[in-house]
Amino acid sequence: MPADPTEPVGTLATALDHTARLLERAPALAVRQAEEILRVVPGQREATLLLAQGLWACDQREAAVAALERQVAADDRDAAAWRTLADRLLALGRPQAADQAHVRAVEAGIHDPLLAEAAIALRQERLGVAETRLRERLRAQPTDVAAIRMLAEVAARFGRYEDAANLLVRCLELAPSFHEARRAYAQVLLRQERPAEALAEAERLLALDAQDPNFRLLAAAIVARLGDQPRAIGLYEDLLRSHPRQPMGWMSYGHALKTAGRRADGEAAYRHAIQQAPQLGEAWWSLANLKTFRFQPDDLAAMRAQLARGDIGQDDRLHLNYALGKALEDAGDFAAAFEAYAAGAAIRHGQLRYASEDISDQVRRSQALFDPAFFAARRGGGCPARDPIFIVGLPRAGSTLVEQILASHSQVEGTMELPDLAMIARRLGGGRGAESAYPEVLGRLGEDELRRLGEEYLQRTRVHRQTARPLFIDKLPNNWLHVGLIQLILPNATIIDARRHPLGCGLSAYKQHFARGQAFSYDLADIGRYYRDYVTLMAHMDAVLPGRMHRVIYERMVADTETEVRRLLDHAGLPFEPACLEFWTNDRAVRTASSEQVRQPIFGDAVDHWRNFEPWLDPLKDALGPVLEAYGDAPR
Repeated sequence: MPADPTEPVGTLATALDHTARLLERAPALAVRQAEEILRVVPGQREATLLLAQGLWACDQREAAVAALERQVAADDRDAAAWRTLADRLLALGRPQAADQAHVRAVEAGIHDPLLAEAAIALRQERLGVAETRLRERLRAQPTDVAAIRMLAEVAARFGRYEDAANLLVRCLELAPSFHEARRAYAQVLLRQERPAEALAEAERLLALDAQDPNFRLLAAAIVARLGDQPRAIGLYEDLLRSHPRQPMGWMSYGHALKTAGRRADGEAAYRHAIQQAPQLGEAWWSLANLKTFRFQPDDLAAMRAQLARGDIGQDDRLHLNYALGKALEDAGDFAAAFEAYAAGAAIRHGQLRYASEDISDQVRRSQALFDPAFFAARRGGGCPARDPIFIVGLPRAGSTLVEQILASHSQVEGTMELPDLAMIARRLGGGRGAESAYPEVLGRLGEDELRRLGEEYLQRTRVHRQTARPLFIDKLPNNWLHVGLIQLILPNATIIDARRHPLGCGLSAYKQHFARGQAFSYDLADIGRYYRDYVTLMAHMDAVLPGRMHRVIYERMVADTETEVRRLLDHAGLPFEPACLEFWTNDRAVRTASSEQVRQPIFGDAVDHWRNFEPWLDPLKDALGPVLEAYGDAPR
C-alpha cells in the first residue's frame, strides 16, 4: 500500500485497514485516506466512521459530528454509529442531542447480533451467558446504554439490586430519555424498598405519557407498596377500563384488592388474569396464596395442561407447581402435593445463590461479639424512641397473627415487613457473607453514631406510617439476625420473637413461594440449618439481655389465646383492649401470605398439619438435630 493516500489503492479492505492503522500515528493522513475512499465509494460505512475518528483526533470536532450524522442519515439502523455520535455530542456539551442519539442507538440495537443473543439468554434464564456477552460489549463500548440496561436486568435477577441501580443511574446519565431504563430503575428502587424514590421516577414517566399502560401499572404498584391501597385500586381500575387486555394488570389489581380485604373481588381479578393468560403461573399461585381458597377439579386439569407445555418459562412453571401442590394438598393427596411443591422449590433453589454457612458464620460472630459487658458499656446510647415493635423469627411462624393482634390495639399501627434495618446492617458491613464487617463494626461505633442510626431507621420507615398512632410494627422475620443492632440503636423498642414447632414452621416455609428475601426456604436441609441458627442466636441473646425479648409460641397462642395476648401486651407496655382478642374484625391492609387467615378467628387445625407430610421431612429433621428434640411438647 503506498504511503501517499492520493495514489491508487488496492482492494477496499486493504485501504480500510491501512486507514485504521494511520489513525494511531498520523490522523491527518487517515482523514485524507478516508476521504479518498469515500470519493471512490461514496457513503462507504467504515470509511465514514474512520473519517469521523480522524477528524475528531485532529480537533475538527464539528466536522467529525457532521460525518457521523451523514452515516446515521444514510443508515438509521447503525447502532454503533448512533452510540459514537452520542459520545461525541456529549463531549461537545450538547447533552440533549446526545440523549436522543443514545435513544436512537437503543432502537437500532434490535438488529445487533450480540444484544439479540444476550436477550435470548435472558429469556431462557441463562443469566451467566447473558452477563458474559454484555460485559464483552461494555468492555469494547462502555457507553452502550442498551447493554448497560440489560446488564442491570441480569444483576436484578441475581438479586444484586444495588449493582442494578448503579448501572441504571449510569444509563440515565447518558440517556435521560431512555424510558425503558427509567422504568427499570423505578422497579429496582421498589425492590430496594425505596418506594418514594420509585414513585418520583414513575411520575416523571407519566408526565411524558400519562396514558402509557406500563407507566400506569408501575405507578399503581408503587402506590400499593406505599400502603395507599384505595389509591392503588383506583389506578388499577382506571387502567383496566381503558386497557382490559392486561393479564399482569389484573393480577396486580387482585393483589391490591386482597391486601385491602376485598377477597371476592381479588379472586375475580385473578380469574380475569388466568382467562387472558392461562400459562401465567403467578396468577394461579395468587389464588392458592389466598390460603383459604379451594381449587376445583377443572382447575387442577388446567394447571396440569399448562405444566405439560414445553414453551412456558421457568417462573411460570415454578408458580404453577406451587399452586398445584396447594390444590393437591387440599384434596388430601399429600404425596402428589409434596412432589409438586418440591418441583417448584427445586426450580427456585436453582435460581438463587444461597449459602447456609454465611448465616451460621454471622451467628457465631454475633455470639462472640455480644456479651453482657458489650451492652453494659453502651448502656444509655442509641435513639430513646420506643416507636417500633419488631416481630422477629422465621416466616410462617405466626408473625402475621401477632401483628394483627397488636395492630388491633388503639396505640399500634401495623405496616409491613420493612427492609430498613437489614439495609442499615448491610451498609455498615460493606460486603456480603465472610467479607462483611458486620456485626464487628458495631463495636467501633460511638454513642452519637448509634443515636443517628436509630433516628435514620425511624426516618426511613416513616413513609409507611399512615396514622398518628404512637407505635408501629416492623414484622420482617429475618431481623432476628439484628437483635443486637436493635438493642444498640433503639434500646427502648419492643422485640417479639414469634416461634412455631420447627417441623410445622419449616414445612410451611417450604410450601410457600416468597416474592423475595427468603432464599433459605427452598431446600429442607437449608431450612433446618436456618432454624437451628435462629434458635442458637435467640438463646444467646436471652442470656446476655435477659427479659429483653418476649417469645410468642404459636401453639400456646392457639391453645390459650387470651392469656398469651395479655402477656404480649404487658411486654409491649400496652393496656389490655378487647379488640385485640377480636383481631379478625380489623379491616387494616395485610400484605403477607397469611392475610386471609388472620381475618378469621384462631383455629387449631394448622398446629399438627405438618404430620401429613412427615414421611418426606427427614432432611429437615436431620438438619434440625437437637433443636427438634429440645422443642418437644413443651416449646421454650
